Amino acid sequence: MLIWGLTLPSWEQPAWSMSPPVTEIHISYLRRSTAMTVTLAPDSVLAAHIAAVNAFDEDAIVATFAADALVNDAHREFWGIEAIRRWVAREMVGDKVTLQVTEVIDHHGDTIVRARYDGEYDKTNLPPGDLILTNYFTVRDGKIITLIVIRNTPAAY
Repeated sequence: MLIWGLTLPSWEQPAWSMSPPVTEIHISYLRRSTAMTVTLAPDSVLAAHIAAVNAFDEDAIVATFAADALVNDAHREFWGIEAIRRWVAREMVGDKVTLQVTEVIDHHGDTIVRARYDGEYDKTNLPPGDLILTNYFTVRDGKIITLIVIRNTPAAY
C-alpha cells in the first residue's frame, strides 16, 4: 500500500485525496494565493512508476521507461534500458527506496514530482531530516524518456 505524507509550510496547506486504485494521486493546495491542482491518473505511466518503485518491482519500474531513455541520478547518467535496469536493481529495488509524493507540477508538458525518499541506502553524507528529491519527468508515447533526480536547495533570494 502506498502512503502519501505531506508536510508543507502553513501558507501551503494541502487538501488531498486518493481514490482506488492507490496509484491515483490528487494534490490540491494554495501557494501564495494561487490555487494549483494536479492529478496523476491511475493509468498514467508516472503513477505506475511510483507504484512500482514503492512495490520494489524491478520489471514494472523498467517497463515504464522507453528503450532509449535517460536517467540522471546523483550527477550520473544511465542511458538505455539495460543501464536503467542495473540502476533500478541496485539503487531503487536493492536499497528498498520508497517515495512519498509531496508535490506534482505540470510544466509545459513535463512533470515535476517532489517526493520524500526513504530506504536502506547509505545516508552518511546526507543532512539530517527528510530527504526531499525533485524528479523531472519527460514522457512521450506513454513511456518515460527522461528522468532527472536532483536534491534541490532553496534559493537565497
